[in-house]
Amino acid sequence: MKKADLLFIIGVIIFFSPFFIFEGVYNFYTTFNNDHGMIMSFIKFAILATLGESIGLRIKNGVYNQKGFGLIPRAIVWGFLGLGIKMSFVIFAKGTPAFLIYMGMDNAAEALKGDLSWAKVFVAFCISTAMNTIFAPVFMTLHKITDTHILNNGGTLKGFLRPIKFKEIFPSLNWEVQWGFVFKKTIPFFWIPAHTITFCLPEQWQILFAALLGVVLGVLLSVAAIMGKK
Repeated sequence: MKKADLLFIIGVIIFFSPFFIFEGVYNFYTTFNNDHGMIMSFIKFAILATLGESIGLRIKNGVYNQKGFGLIPRAIVWGFLGLGIKMSFVIFAKGTPAFLIYMGMDNAAEALKGDLSWAKVFVAFCISTAMNTIFAPVFMTLHKITDTHILNNGGTLKGFLRPIKFKEIFPSLNWEVQWGFVFKKTIPFFWIPAHTITFCLPEQWQILFAALLGVVLGVLLSVAAIMGKK
């Protein structure tokens, strides 16, 4: 373990430990999270998903940050992506049970709100499948485009604020990796099972768990980047 790894771990522990040590901090988080879900979604993803990307960079290049990586722009992007993720959670968590009721599963909504059961797992699986086949590919592609935009502009905040050149970036993406790995492998074998677990959790914990999955996403992105270079 390098010195940077030790400092990184210590920093993460110091940052998150107050939520577990001090009851007042935890209670404030819980109250604010219940009252301002969208704001907390922005904060959670800006911190945790960016943390995951830093870990991915460590796996890929041996460092947690480097010139041109654009840590602050990435955090801003993740914050706004977090808003989209929260919105998708609300839409699919409400819409999918309604569709299941339409298809004949009359207890779909009640099963999702109830205790853990096979019916709840099935509804959660259907929500996850719908979200990850309809919303996730667009989300993942947009995220890849913003990543490319950040890198193309040297990772600076000023460069990040320039208009994104969608027409140039979109066809330049490595679609062999984007389709062959990100879509075909991570969605069915990781994201659908992971978000099935997410929707089995109490609602107040779902976005936090999804943001923690952003740490895993950072690792997956680094793997995809390594594959893209082969």
